[in-house]
Amino acid sequence: MYEVKSLQAEQLTEALSLVWEVFCRFEAPEYSEEGVAEFKNFLNNKEEIGKLDFYGAFDEASDIVGVLAMRKPSHISLFFVKAEYHRQGIGRQLFEKMLIDYLLQGIGVFTVNSSPYAVEVYRKLGFEPTDDECITNGIRYTPMKMERGTKDGFD
Repeated sequence: MYEVKSLQAEQLTEALSLVWEVFCRFEAPEYSEEGVAEFKNFLNNKEEIGKLDFYGAFDEASDIVGVLAMRKPSHISLFFVKAEYHRQGIGRQLFEKMLIDYLLQGIGVFTVNSSPYAVEVYRKLGFEPTDDECITNGIRYTPMKMERGTKDGFD
């Protein structure tokens, strides 16, 4: 089991480094140079990054091994887990922590622009595509949406 919690401002450099590392390994090979540059520019945009709510998963050594970031009101902007920690339930733990927090706030509709690599991951979490794959500024993505009941915070 990994500890999952909201990240503090001083933890964002480490979190964004993890995001870039995982992006370069799994996403960048499928993107154009324009798309890679666009993603890097987003990560370096302090104003935009400052608008996100970050969650982190930590291993026993207190190192960040997974990151999920939300843009208000309920859009997943970043969702990355270190390669050596894939298929250990970390992504699900991150997602469930965020989901509980947001459902308790009465938010039950979630969106994401999924990279090609992550479409099946999002499907397993309950998302469905709302359109075909798109490309904007070199970034390939499939718009997806998930609706959950918020009556008591849970379905």
